[in-house]
Amino acid sequence: MAHQRSTTDVLIVGAGPVGLSAAAELRRHGVHCRLVDRLPARLPYAKAVGIQPRTLELWDRMGLVRDVLEAAVPLRGQLAFVDGRERDRIELTMPPEVPYGFAALPQYETERLLERYVARMGTVIERGTELVSFTQDRDGVTARLRTASGADEELRVPYLIGCDGAHSVVRKTLGLSFEGGAFQEEYMLGDVVADWDLPSGYGIRSTRLGADGSPGDVLVCIPLPGAGRYRMSMKLPPELSPSRGADAPDGVAHGLEGGRGPSLADLQDVVDRLAPRPARLSGLRWSSVFRISHRIVDRYGRGRVFVAGDAAHIHPPTGAQGMNTGVQDACNLAWKLALVVRGEAEPALLGTYDAERRPVGEEVVGRTVRHAVRGIEADPEDRRTLLLREAQLLVGYRGGPLAGDPYGPEGAPRAGDRAPDCAGLTTPIAAYPLRLLDVLRGRPGHVVLLYGSDGAELAGAAEAVRAVGDLPAIVILAADADETAGPGDLSSRGGVSRSGGPSSPGAASVSGGPFSPADRSVPAGPSVPVYRDTAGEFARLYLPDGATGLVVRPDGQLGARFPLAGTAAALSGYLRALSVRQDAPLRHPVVA
Repeated sequence: MAHQRSTTDVLIVGAGPVGLSAAAELRRHGVHCRLVDRLPARLPYAKAVGIQPRTLELWDRMGLVRDVLEAAVPLRGQLAFVDGRERDRIELTMPPEVPYGFAALPQYETERLLERYVARMGTVIERGTELVSFTQDRDGVTARLRTASGADEELRVPYLIGCDGAHSVVRKTLGLSFEGGAFQEEYMLGDVVADWDLPSGYGIRSTRLGADGSPGDVLVCIPLPGAGRYRMSMKLPPELSPSRGADAPDGVAHGLEGGRGPSLADLQDVVDRLAPRPARLSGLRWSSVFRISHRIVDRYGRGRVFVAGDAAHIHPPTGAQGMNTGVQDACNLAWKLALVVRGEAEPALLGTYDAERRPVGEEVVGRTVRHAVRGIEADPEDRRTLLLREAQLLVGYRGGPLAGDPYGPEGAPRAGDRAPDCAGLTTPIAAYPLRLLDVLRGRPGHVVLLYGSDGAELAGAAEAVRAVGDLPAIVILAADADETAGPGDLSSRGGVSRSGGPSSPGAASVSGGPFSPADRSVPAGPSVPVYRDTAGEFARLYLPDGATGLVVRPDGQLGARFPLAGTAAALSGYLRALSVRQDAPLRHPVVA
């Protein structure tokens, strides 16, 4: 067996969308990782196809979203039919302040785009490489890998993340429980073209009622890129079952099953029986049989090893929640792991991954099971709230270990909530308005937003940010602020541009360590970017109670909200919650 002395900080097992997202975020934060997958190539299956608006926001901040938008198709809504008659039409229309709608993209395309993204930052998937076993101690993890050539390799790394799916070797080795159950029915999937007169861009759910009025057969069709192309799912006729009720070897009956996939004629038989309009199927790309379970681990990690995505939670595909929840798992864990790997935060920070994400996983599992059994109407929420929840825009961590003082008026976003996007931000140079996502794009770390109209007060808050923590600050001037409260007043306090850092129109980030002043020997220059809330949308969405500061976390959630007069105390408190080390300044590396 080859023993390798590794410079790898994190070993990621599994190169699906979740493992790739973890690698992407770690690389953005300057952390070296290895990404291994036992499969020799991407699977050509459109398994996870729905992409939520919240996932697109995260990919926007990464700089990936344009590629996704060019490859995906919009999901405009869902048409529900019962016994051939349209019963309900759900329009997936987001409020105007939400920058993205729902989209559909085959999983293999999502993986291709993420794989290309991480490769640009120097991480290439090691295909055909399997995690055989691992052990961990106080100082690290020793993993045994079997490479594509059949050779064994022993690798020593500080941390390991298991993104290896429902049958996760990492989860089993950690001894985590995976409680839940399985649906008895088997289903078949097919990627086909349907020649019918239903409107494009809409998902189709067609049900036939049984003799007693209860739901019987169901056909679900999700649009895919390509004229008339859908991923169709339907109950599997018993005579086509490859397992005939056999239990899964590891007790987890979830995912695609082996054996011959259903033929085009098999799919056509079901469509003839259930489709609300006559339809001729053609162009079968692939088909498979799959089972559905609903399970969640008792904890999202132990020691130096963590699980994310299907390795941590599985559930019905209702609402396309699975992959999107896993991507958020990865983004939540990655920035915290980066701070610890770089020596800027104590390992205690990693405990907040389970504290924040497991309640989200529990809620998603429960909701998707309800919707699979009783339909989306099982939740009595109003349609707008229901839609925002399905879009994962209501995921938040209020009351969690990193969400301290619940400062803010009723209805305002507070610590733990998603940081809303907003439009109408302007600068003296750009001839067009910007969105907040435009301002945050490419910044991998925390960002402090300082809102107000008084130049001296804003400059004082910016100086407090500099004195307390090495967090980039951005000023948002109130729409009615006097012109003299702009960049001139703020730059007069001095400061330097961060070399190699992300750029914004006409401005640069603050510098200096969290517990040491900036280097005053460097000539003074612009210290913070300044944008004006010309459209008043920032004020409308954030409801600032006077001059207000906010910390935006790397995963797009709010870390803190505070009055500008209390900037130093609020930031000090937040850094303590992060377990930031006082002798190790926060850094915000940019990986080329």
